[in-house]
Amino acid sequence: MARFTQRLGLTRYDADENYKLALEAYRKRQLDEAIVKMGDAIALLPTRAEYYAARGFFYLEDGEKKKAQEDFQQALKIYPLEMLANYGRGVIAFGDKNWDEALAHFRDAFKGDPKRGETLYYLAMTYHRKGENPQAHAYMEMAVAVFDKTGDKRKADAQKWLREFQRLIEQQVKQNQAPPQIAREQMPLLGESSEE
Repeated sequence: MARFTQRLGLTRYDADENYKLALEAYRKRQLDEAIVKMGDAIALLPTRAEYYAARGFFYLEDGEKKKAQEDFQQALKIYPLEMLANYGRGVIAFGDKNWDEALAHFRDAFKGDPKRGETLYYLAMTYHRKGENPQAHAYMEMAVAVFDKTGDKRKADAQKWLREFQRLIEQQVKQNQAPPQIAREQMPLLGESSEE
């Protein structure tokens, strides 16, 4: 009977319904309910990377960093370019001040979805923490453009950082230290193919 149900797609339907219920609970800030419903979706369809990534994100928002990390890892085992899992791993690494790991995950999140303002913002901030302000400035410009297009209130904060990066670049130039050039392969543009 279970095989017949799977062939009809009922397992997937039930899993997707739990996924939708989890997202609705998350929107209502009911994190415990969101985590439970996402667990139900995973139990029904344990091969969906996006389910693990979403539950990991819920755990991260709930302060359960270890559980979040485990779910992000599982999602990335299933699909290495799962955007939310890479973004979540990047956020954790950024919080731990592990700039190289953060950068690697934010780059992979960017490859998964190059039009997410949050990813662009974190890419900029990570480059800034590494002292690479020209790259930070370029990514923050892209974040501002996305935030502007989507009406995101984080645009004002991104614009402040953009001005700060510009100030730091100008200060570096004044001290006769030409800022490093942005290598084209390091700085994919929106709309370009992000495949390597």
